Amino acid sequence: MSSYVSAALRREVQARADGICEYCLIHESDTYLGCQVDHVVSEKHGGVTAIGNLAYACTCCNRAKGSDVGSIAASGEFTRFFNPRTDRWADHFKLRGVFIDPQTAIGEVTARILGVNDPERIMERQLLARLGRFPSPSAARVIAGAR
Repeated sequence: MSSYVSAALRREVQARADGICEYCLIHESDTYLGCQVDHVVSEKHGGVTAIGNLAYACTCCNRAKGSDVGSIAASGEFTRFFNPRTDRWADHFKLRGVFIDPQTAIGEVTARILGVNDPERIMERQLLARLGRFPSPSAARVIAGAR
């Protein structure tokens, strides 16, 4: 398949994610640049443009992830990133206030490389929390382990 993502496929990915970034859980309407369709495994690494390999990602997470598929964990071992298609968010992360606390090596490398706890991202979630917008109802379901 090619990297072209049709409008229909884009809508399907967005609907499945319920409008939130599947990595940092910010709602698309709460981020200036919105969300994009991400290849979980990039085409560069053999990933295909098919619903089972696509995730909804905010621009910050998607740009930071790029074509990477993992990184070196604190253990020194190469560790794959969190995969929204096969992993449950709640198995790899816990939300502590507005801090996304990695619970596994997969969570650790994903959080670090995507920069989900960088100071400006924390401040963004703090502001949204004060406004009652973070976590959104969709994000709350993910945090609770519903998906």
